[in-house]
Amino acid sequence: MTKIFDRFLKDPGEVSCGCDDGGCCGSGPAKSDHDAAAGPLSPLTPADHRWIIGSVETPAGVIPVVATELSRADRRGRILARLSVNRMSYSVRPGLYAVGKPDPWSSVFVTGNYKMSFDHLRRALDGRDGWILVLDTRGINVWCAAGKGTFGTEEIISRVEAAGLARVVSHRTLILPQLGAPGVAAHEVAKRTKFRVVYGPIRAEDLGAFLEAGSKATPEMRRYRFRFRDRIVLTPVEIVMVFTNKYFLAVLALWGLGIAGVKFLAFNLPLVLGAVFIGTVLVPALLPWIPVRRFSLKGWLLGFLWTAGFLALQGAPVTAAGWSLAAAYLLILPALSAFIAMNFTGSSPITSLSGVVKEMKTAVPLMILSSGLGLAAFIVSAVI
Repeated sequence: MTKIFDRFLKDPGEVSCGCDDGGCCGSGPAKSDHDAAAGPLSPLTPADHRWIIGSVETPAGVIPVVATELSRADRRGRILARLSVNRMSYSVRPGLYAVGKPDPWSSVFVTGNYKMSFDHLRRALDGRDGWILVLDTRGINVWCAAGKGTFGTEEIISRVEAAGLARVVSHRTLILPQLGAPGVAAHEVAKRTKFRVVYGPIRAEDLGAFLEAGSKATPEMRRYRFRFRDRIVLTPVEIVMVFTNKYFLAVLALWGLGIAGVKFLAFNLPLVLGAVFIGTVLVPALLPWIPVRRFSLKGWLLGFLWTAGFLALQGAPVTAAGWSLAAAYLLILPALSAFIAMNFTGSSPITSLSGVVKEMKTAVPLMILSSGLGLAAFIVSAVI
């Protein structure tokens, strides 16, 4: 979460998508041979990877055949990645794979080597025959990788050549995910590989309809839908990021000291946890229905309502110290919710990069000012 400050300090041109550089949907080198030649992979057995179910001989060598049904291990890996466990290395080896019983006229689908992207694609190809060309996107999903340049023209060209794709298939068409378009110069790919680029739908689940329509995408397939379930599955990572953050752990330690009798450090932990819940879960869940545009304002608004409501239920303070403490909560906790909610921009396709940077340049100083004043009020409440 603290890397959001790095983004704040960077030039917009240095960052690409909403994710921070260290937490971008994988964003770590795979354990395998990323930098090795991208040609036909050496034969793998089901014992090596449970999603490899066989192999097929081609003029370019032996190509692994992958399952189109996710195994228990695949689902477990996905859940763990959602919980930020091994998320930075959740990737597959780049190269060429097969699904079903492909022939030289079967379609070629291109994706990144983030395991979850790969799984979505192969599952969408259930019952079909085809080839999957996996690019080395350093374990990053297609959309983020396109912005960061790893899902790009040069990588496609090098993978097509290294895989000997021209010897595997007789046609000259590559089907790319639409979200990869920002990183690809299709004319350059065609010029250097003779393969034509066709952009498929945004979602892998629409691939079937896309293929049945003659590789034509409808406007609905081109429209990104950031649905409730799309947002809510992302919240566990947000929670884990907060609860493993060293600053948050320090806050918990201070609360423990307060419980142990250090009265100066005592504060209302449920009230604080509520503010965290708002930023990590409630804002993503209610995103389209909170009547302001900026993520930080969405978090601040809900955080303020939560804090004010909680304090109202406690009744009006009867001492100056009580008023000062209430002021501290109202200054610190909405800012905390705003900060955490703003971090969700990294998981959202709604805001543009320039919009995120612009928002941060305004919101972060205000959060710091509010939190500083709140901390001062907290100290005053303890000493008067």
